[in-house]
Amino acid sequence: MTKFKYNRILLMLIGIGFLAALVVGWQRHLVEVNNSTVELVLDYEDITALAQSEGVPEALLMQQFKDAGINSLAVYDTTLEKLEKSGKLTVVPGAELLGRYRTGVYADNGKNVPILPSDVYIVADEAVPGGLRQFEEVKADLMRRLGTNRVQDVAFAGSKRGLAVAASYEKLYKENLGLSTQEMETVSGYGYNIVARPSNFTNVKPSDVAAVFERMQPFNTITGIMPVGDAVLGYPGQLPVTAEQMRQKNQTLYMIENPMQLQFLKQDGLLELAAANGYNSARVYVIPKDEQPKLKMDEAIHRWAITVDQERNIRVNLIRKYDKPEPGLSLIDTNLKYVGGIKETILDRGFTTGRAGVFQVYYPNLWLLAFITIGAVAAGVLLLTLIKPFSARVQYLLLIALSVLLVLPILKGGGTLSRQMVALISATVFPVLAMTWQLDRWKHKRPYAGSSLMRIFIDGFGGLVITTALSLVGGFYVGAILGDIRFLLEIEIFRGVKLTFVLPLILITLTYFPRFELFASQANNRPDMMDNLKKILNYPIYVKTLVGVAIMALAGWVYLGRSGHTAGVPVPGIEIKLRTFLENVMYARPREKEFLIGHPAFILAVMSLYRKWPRFSHYVLVIIATVGQGSLVETFAHIRTPISMSLVRGVEGMVTGAMIGLLAVIAVQVLHYLSFLLGRRPVIDE
Repeated sequence: MTKFKYNRILLMLIGIGFLAALVVGWQRHLVEVNNSTVELVLDYEDITALAQSEGVPEALLMQQFKDAGINSLAVYDTTLEKLEKSGKLTVVPGAELLGRYRTGVYADNGKNVPILPSDVYIVADEAVPGGLRQFEEVKADLMRRLGTNRVQDVAFAGSKRGLAVAASYEKLYKENLGLSTQEMETVSGYGYNIVARPSNFTNVKPSDVAAVFERMQPFNTITGIMPVGDAVLGYPGQLPVTAEQMRQKNQTLYMIENPMQLQFLKQDGLLELAAANGYNSARVYVIPKDEQPKLKMDEAIHRWAITVDQERNIRVNLIRKYDKPEPGLSLIDTNLKYVGGIKETILDRGFTTGRAGVFQVYYPNLWLLAFITIGAVAAGVLLLTLIKPFSARVQYLLLIALSVLLVLPILKGGGTLSRQMVALISATVFPVLAMTWQLDRWKHKRPYAGSSLMRIFIDGFGGLVITTALSLVGGFYVGAILGDIRFLLEIEIFRGVKLTFVLPLILITLTYFPRFELFASQANNRPDMMDNLKKILNYPIYVKTLVGVAIMALAGWVYLGRSGHTAGVPVPGIEIKLRTFLENVMYARPREKEFLIGHPAFILAVMSLYRKWPRFSHYVLVIIATVGQGSLVETFAHIRTPISMSLVRGVEGMVTGAMIGLLAVIAVQVLHYLSFLLGRRPVIDE
């Protein structure tokens, strides 16, 4: 039988790396707990629209939403459509204005400017409060976006001023023009902070960016900028100008999370601006427009505090109003209750509300990262020796070569790719090492005589605790090697999620075959990897074999389809309800792959070994148990989730899984007794 040895030097290096990971993990934890303020944001237009539709004074509604918990209002670029609907300006197509000419509304401006049916005419009246001021802003915006040659002053009768704009009416009517100082004054006057949402310019120039910030200059209540459209303000060539203006005004960059929960909405220049702004950034979540009507209010409220703010480090809740009232409530009361519920659950979870918190700009010490890297390489080399032993000299040469290759870029101050590779190594190797240690323990430890249910559970639970602890070492490796400001904000991400779900299963198979004879019910034969592979390939194909392969293929499809951030296998409604229940009763909801699948399979694997079931069943249970351990480590790859929460989730999953494993063991025993009783024939049939 092949004798496998655990190289003590490699184990020592793994231990040193783990200590370094604990230091970085603690520093990261401090950064995370010091960022606990959530900003509740509503669109200014949502409140004004609600006031108009329900016939209540705008000022009253503004105060009610402020009392309910809204901190800030989002102010967008104005449009001619909004200005005309608010009565500030009148916008008329040239063809329509020609029809009005005989009424005397239009008068020559002294320059013999004709009315062109292809132009758009904008009219302001001095009698309208704020009309001329808004007119001047629109004029400046149009000249900046269209060019001075396409915008001309036109005289109108009486106290009216006008513009003739050479543009398509349909397009210009809805075109973003610029932030309205009147809207920002109104929002600030109601006691709200302002979240500015300016759009970018075509062929943007430094003066364009400066003009946007000049308009925002009088308002010290602007907390930050949340870009609108396909590109951020200043992209492509003027991002340094935008960043410099934001730094001077201490404005936060608000980045909206992608609906697929992977990084952010696609906006050109967003990540570059975040870096140029010194990572003074906050992650934003908004429930997708097509999804919110499907959610009951309680479900939506639950999502904000627990799933979003606590688990994903969201610090800006961009709230959409409900357009339909809840039963027994008015539309206004429905939305006030919604906002109040969000604030209440946030406070219950230990957060405060106000201007969005931002992470301290944190980068781990490079030497600590180097020790973590060497420890991960040592773990990888150790695993190779547990698959196929080779000399210590080769082990050390491999250790040195790979360590130098990965450590040098890190010590030079970069090494993002190296760190991602170390995280991938850790996420795939450590759960396999943990399970391999358990395989060796099972191999050399004879089952206790009688193998009672209590003995099975005690040994199974003890082994699960130790195996989980060893896997958590890998989790801390992952959480530490990627633990800097860029990964916390998810500007940089862990790469290779799919591999972390597949590679551990392949690797544990490679460690299982040299230790156990796959097709023997006893371990008397000498296990050999190639011999096991040959037996698998030569196994006769029966209908039951095809059925088994089909079931495994289906399980694999679900397993991979539920991983990552793609729209894969849908989540059943009953599972969503289970998740909600667990989020309410636990600090961190454990993952189903751990407490429902992997950990119970671990306990059953002990039962399989002690009761001497066919070896193939033990192998399948080991594979499933590895799924749970791999999921536990992969949890730490979600760097946006606080590291303390990942740790608690792993421990809670282990305890819950062990309890379910106990029930599974009892259920199997009951089925065994029932099959025995049903299989007995009475004496009369003999």
